[in-house]
Amino acid sequence: MRILLAEDDRNLGDALKLGLIHHGFQVDWVRDGQAAIYESFNTSYAALILDIGLPIKNGFEVLKELRAGSIKIPVLVLTAQDGVESVTKGLDFGGDDYVVKPVPFQVLVAKLRALIRRSEGYVNSEIIMGELSLNTLTYQVKLGHSLIKLSKKEFALLHILMASAGRVLTKAHLEEQLYSWGHEVESNAVEVHIHNIRKKIGNSYIHTIRG
Repeated sequence: MRILLAEDDRNLGDALKLGLIHHGFQVDWVRDGQAAIYESFNTSYAALILDIGLPIKNGFEVLKELRAGSIKIPVLVLTAQDGVESVTKGLDFGGDDYVVKPVPFQVLVAKLRALIRRSEGYVNSEIIMGELSLNTLTYQVKLGHSLIKLSKKEFALLHILMASAGRVLTKAHLEEQLYSWGHEVESNAVEVHIHNIRKKIGNSYIHTIRG
């Protein structure tokens, strides 16, 4: 899943980005509120981690513009301001949840996963379709009782497809979700990943609609 991180502190941003990548996320990182607004309007992200104390436009202003523009991206508000008023303001302006810095990284990731699950319409970490199940917490995929071994990209792609079951997703959308900035995308990368997934789970789950 591709997410947007808006944090102006370089050390914290570096640490968060590396940690999130380690947990399987593709991360784009911006350092001011105007950039966060621009990217949210122009790229499809699974979630936004938004620091309140951003330069140019603060997190509250970012939230107001996103929601006024009908951008429904799940937002995890990140703030050093632990007062009730700050938290209330962030949620009232359109934030979905919040963490107060410093926060244990495991808590931040758990809240992020929960936001994405809710936006996808799932109440727990397991997505089930027939005999196929995918667990976003353990990163395991099972077909019946058999454990299926997938690469990180294959897992991410299968997650996107299962979370969007019944919808037609374009190749461009899948590429956008699978690769963050600075990663060159091979022209047939999505096709190769889908071919590999089908070899492991069979042909009945993923259907290609030409054109």
